[in-house]
Amino acid sequence: MDSNRIQRVLSELSKAGIPQMIVSSPSSIRYLTGVDVQPMERLYALILRTDGQHALILNHLFTVPPTQLHEVWLNDCDDGIAAIAQHLDPSLPIGIDDCWSARFLLPLMKLCPNSQFQLTSHCVNTVRGCKDLKEQVHMIEASHLNDTCMAAVEQFLHPGVTELETADFIRSEFSRLGASGTSFDPIVSFGANAADPHHQPDGTILHHGECVVIDMGCVWQGYCSDMTRTFFCGTPSPTHLAIHNLVREANERAEAVIRPGVRFCDVDRAAREHIANAGYGANFTHRLGHFIGMECHETGDVSGNNTDLIKEGQIFSIEPGVYLPNQMGVRIEDLVLVTKDGCKVLNQYPKQWKQV
Repeated sequence: MDSNRIQRVLSELSKAGIPQMIVSSPSSIRYLTGVDVQPMERLYALILRTDGQHALILNHLFTVPPTQLHEVWLNDCDDGIAAIAQHLDPSLPIGIDDCWSARFLLPLMKLCPNSQFQLTSHCVNTVRGCKDLKEQVHMIEASHLNDTCMAAVEQFLHPGVTELETADFIRSEFSRLGASGTSFDPIVSFGANAADPHHQPDGTILHHGECVVIDMGCVWQGYCSDMTRTFFCGTPSPTHLAIHNLVREANERAEAVIRPGVRFCDVDRAAREHIANAGYGANFTHRLGHFIGMECHETGDVSGNNTDLIKEGQIFSIEPGVYLPNQMGVRIEDLVLVTKDGCKVLNQYPKQWKQV
């Protein structure tokens, strides 16, 4: 159990006027307690209360280390909702996170008809969003593994290789490097497939003159990395080269303005306006970035809609892209760690275009 993290969440609950909360996200429970469980369909929850009467709801099929919390153990046939209700004060507001299944929430609402239920995910997500030093070390190493793997991918790519073969190579290389897995299924896109930002690798063969988008990440000590680089098979056309340079410049312009107190929307604008001024605004079709940590996509993003102020310790992606339908695509993505007076780019693999 991490008492400091729990106390920070309790502080956020107090600010919101909520005296108790049900945390159901497995990654959030792991963040707060150290317990790593994938419950599948079974009930699994952490009850946090500002009076300190916390409880961890578990199933006897789970294997967990000592938690220093009050543990409530259930069998599959036990009434888990009743067990949760016994550890809540129905006369006070009850916070719920946004991933708790309706098949658990609705019966609890029926059992506690006079209770006021409120969405309080932000009380946990605000705390998770700022990484402590231990988390930062893990994420820096995860990005280092990504850099090392990308260098190997560069050497592996050649005319005639398929997207699926490349994706399999990425997985095997991460395993060789000691990562516990990938943080998401690798995106490998050749030629026109790169116009789809989330293209899934298939049997497409790499040919001379095509672009290659590699978007990948691994897991190290429970923390994720994420990086994208774009290569060219053979010498790129002047237009494709200009687009690559444009996207790289947009990436660098955005990273240059990151520091505590800057709005996320202003970081997005720094990249988006640069691409729009070159005539490709309509071809930059997604937000500039997302938060990352125990999960590859955590709550929080870098977009034109996010007016929140950047805080020290946050880690998020900067990934502008330009996508020309039926032709090609370019995306360049780094992770950045917000420091006291700027940011540290966690990916050191070069961004300049390379020929494979």
